[in-house]
Amino acid sequence: QVQLVESGGGLVQPGESLRLSCAVSGITFSAYAMDWYRQHPGKQRELVAGITSRGTTNYRDSVKGRFTISRDNAKNTVYLQMNSLKPEDTAVYYCHTILGLRNYWGQGTQVTVSS
Repeated sequence: QVQLVESGGGLVQPGESLRLSCAVSGITFSAYAMDWYRQHPGKQRELVAGITSRGTTNYRDSVKGRFTISRDNAKNTVYLQMNSLKPEDTAVYYCHTILGLRNYWGQGTQVTVSS
């Protein structure tokens, strides 16, 4: 059974940092690309960052230079380090992977950036 469990969300002030974690089980973690998505209230889920099995990364333009995605294959965990957070980063953040044609999602973790 594939499971993705996010943690690390919370309430922070603008300019502060958070690190999200996603613990993955049920797959050979090192073999799969992993992504972080986010969903603002009333809007569609959007891709924030991705990392391939080889460690190649990509980011949406609005987070480049502020967010860093990484993975620890020994711990079956993918991370999203978020620095210089802005109010517009407020959203529910989801961990995601694809096995074959099936999408797997975590339960999401709320990130709120507010003064």
